Amino acid sequence: MNRFESPTLDALAHRVVMGSFAGPTLPPWAARLLEGGLGSVCLFGSNIPAYAGVRALSDAVHDAGADVLVTTDEEGGDVTRLHTTEGSPFPGNAALGAVDDPALTRRVAASIGSLLAAAGVDLDLAPVVDVNSNPRNPVIGVRSFGADAELVARHTTAYVDGLQSVGVGACAKHFPGHGDTAVDSHLGLPTVDVGLDVLLARELVPFAAAVRAGTLAVMTSHVLLPALDADRPATLSPTVLGLLRDELGFDGLLVSDAVDMAGASAGRGVPAAAVLALAAGCDLVCLGADKDEADHLSVLDAIVEAVREGSLPEARLAEAAGRVVEVSRTVRGWHRPDGPAGDTPGIEAARRALSVDRALPDLTGAVVLRVRTGSNVAVGDVPWGLPVDGAVLAGGAMVDVRETSTTGDVLQQVGTAPVVALVRGPHRYPWALNLLHSLAEGRPNLVVVEMGWPGEADLPGAAVVRTYGASATSGVALDELLAGARGGSKI
Repeated sequence: MNRFESPTLDALAHRVVMGSFAGPTLPPWAARLLEGGLGSVCLFGSNIPAYAGVRALSDAVHDAGADVLVTTDEEGGDVTRLHTTEGSPFPGNAALGAVDDPALTRRVAASIGSLLAAAGVDLDLAPVVDVNSNPRNPVIGVRSFGADAELVARHTTAYVDGLQSVGVGACAKHFPGHGDTAVDSHLGLPTVDVGLDVLLARELVPFAAAVRAGTLAVMTSHVLLPALDADRPATLSPTVLGLLRDELGFDGLLVSDAVDMAGASAGRGVPAAAVLALAAGCDLVCLGADKDEADHLSVLDAIVEAVREGSLPEARLAEAAGRVVEVSRTVRGWHRPDGPAGDTPGIEAARRALSVDRALPDLTGAVVLRVRTGSNVAVGDVPWGLPVDGAVLAGGAMVDVRETSTTGDVLQQVGTAPVVALVRGPHRYPWALNLLHSLAEGRPNLVVVEMGWPGEADLPGAAVVRTYGASATSGVALDELLAGARGGSKI
């Protein structure tokens, strides 16, 4: 008999945990937890130094336990786990939304899915379906398809369909919406303080589309919604999560965002947050990146104790564990391609997403500045900018500019050459925006390239280029564009 047909309380507790570990090999302690019934392992950047090694690791995870879901955050664009060292070959959601061709979005998602399938990944923690209505959002931004709910919904449908067409489950996130926030839930507790009518007309529209498209999973957000629950973030709120089940009719796998994030665990700790998430309706609790054995055991012990003392009904735990097994077996039954897809729509999408305000000046001999405004935990330290072997840099290097840099120092460094300034979200960093305006005064032919989410104000310079993301393939498309503006050739 399969042990999970008649599981013990301990096995049920294992089944509802999405664990993690550091490094590219499966540690013995993690193998023991998988043998004990751990339901899922999420692969993060430290686990994937190179794509070629992912399959061996995912095979080891699958071999160590029954019905295990191997997951990862492969969104494409700025957020990539398969390509952390070189950047993603696919533009992200904002670029796809800017093109607004759902057929192209489906092709991109299918191509990402084929790479995941070949790597042995079962469930992709994507797409991001948040409506990024706040341009100052510090953590969603270019991870979103756009600021219009209907646009986001149609690309959500296309993405879910494309990903699942090649045998990889989709997980739409972050329910019920992280787009109208000004705080990163990795670092604090964001609030979306709007009425239920706005939530229904904006935040929930893409999630309804994802449910209709048959997404296998949905991920929660650590966001406070006072109109529904003034005390608990969505991940920990039965009222908020009830919308997904009752209003949208979703009966699939509900995955928590990582409970080590401050939005969930600040003031209560990770084990308590995990128990509350399960009690609220989550089926699979993500612990976050690079955890050790003690981190897992503390959560497992807390789940078992909560059942024994009555704060977590065993029936709720059994329901959650059953959904994890069901999704794992569903994915196992899907047909998967033998290898990565021959279709390579990434560069096509990146080229089509480019927009140029005003004609580019002659960029012969241009110096490329990379304005370092920082990143966030979701993106991590992934390369961005122009390709070092591209036509524009031609063996040179990008000059990094930071908050401590002065305009005078920068102008002295670039000499009389034309200047191309690459930047992500300068509207969120007053020092960066001030620097760009000062550079434009000293170099009227300045070209500003916005590689993040466009802000509210016009950017200075002779021309402004928008890539809608900073993936490696967006950098390649940008290189092609700028190379065409040398020697007097104007775009």
